[in-house]
Amino acid sequence: MSSIKLKHSGGNGVSITAPDTNPSSDRTLKLPSTDADGLITTKDSNDSLQSVSGINGGQISNRNLVMNGAMRIDQRNDGSAVTVPNGNATFITDRFKIFEDTDGVVTGQRVADAPVGFFSSLKIDCTTADTSLSASQRLICAYRIEGSDFEHLNFGTANAKTMTLSFYVKSNLTGTFGGVVKNSGDNRVYIFSYSISSANTWERKSVTIAGDTGGTWLVGNNTGLTINWGLALGSNWVSSAGNWGTTDRHGVTGQQNLLSSTSNEWLLTGVQLEEGSVATSFEHKFIGQDLQDCQRYYQIVRGATRNDYRSNNRARTGNNMNYFTEMRANPTASTFATVASQNMDSVTYERVNKRGLNFTAVGIVTVGGTDGQELINDVQLSAEL
Repeated sequence: MSSIKLKHSGGNGVSITAPDTNPSSDRTLKLPSTDADGLITTKDSNDSLQSVSGINGGQISNRNLVMNGAMRIDQRNDGSAVTVPNGNATFITDRFKIFEDTDGVVTGQRVADAPVGFFSSLKIDCTTADTSLSASQRLICAYRIEGSDFEHLNFGTANAKTMTLSFYVKSNLTGTFGGVVKNSGDNRVYIFSYSISSANTWERKSVTIAGDTGGTWLVGNNTGLTINWGLALGSNWVSSAGNWGTTDRHGVTGQQNLLSSTSNEWLLTGVQLEEGSVATSFEHKFIGQDLQDCQRYYQIVRGATRNDYRSNNRARTGNNMNYFTEMRANPTASTFATVASQNMDSVTYERVNKRGLNFTAVGIVTVGGTDGQELINDVQLSAEL
């Protein structure tokens, strides 16, 4: 076995040694380019890497730009199946939504079906088929990234960075599927394709996308980037893959139609979008961090108020409500569930901002009665993109 030894002036050195067995072909160890210093990373006796300052050109932690990519958080539905209404975007697991405007019907649900290392996935099930899609019809699964989380990739400038999308997918259908990443104006669109090789088998897919130097990409608390997986698409929504374009699309020409049969289903988990040209292992987070990330866009908070004042006229009572975390923008507030209500006719949510709100309830308490007013509501707050 041959080796090269780089010897220090003190006598000891480092040996570069050929492998123990003959490889099938020559292998290359590439040194840094002439315009930059480099460092060869080594591992210790416990197989831990040493001297690592980044992964794939980005940070080691929080490199995944997708929240809830493991599909664990489902505040709205808690694993219950939801029939997606035609023409409306409907959130299933937190941050992931389905849009359907076909003659078919689908349900969406978080399920306990996942590849090794995961425990949940988003499942889309065809319950009414549409075997002949018109040009404008579509079924998509969508995720939107806030501009503040995306702006470091410098899209729309000469310094735009390459990014890699990876995910685990499973379906009874095999063959070509497609999707896109695009800006909020729907006029900078990159179509990608992926192939499912084995039916009913979890497979990991990855797509590397060159940074877009053109167009307008919003930052701040606006929609920075959208990822769509096209699942049933009319001819208006498909084109060839692999390049940035200026026409809104959702998938690739010739892809499968999930609505072709009521036997069809499509499952997704382990979604990751990161800086660089390599799909690194999925970045698992603590469950509390996943939940708090999602609560910036949607949360359910319990509020209560009580009044023992008695009058034959309508009386008001109210309280303040603070959120679990500051939200992306002033949310829309509505009643998710009424836990308890006594002598109450209506409730109003007022002075709604990113941190809290006031709510007032109105009802009549009869003079001489034994019960006052009470209201306990679970309030849903939505500031989704």
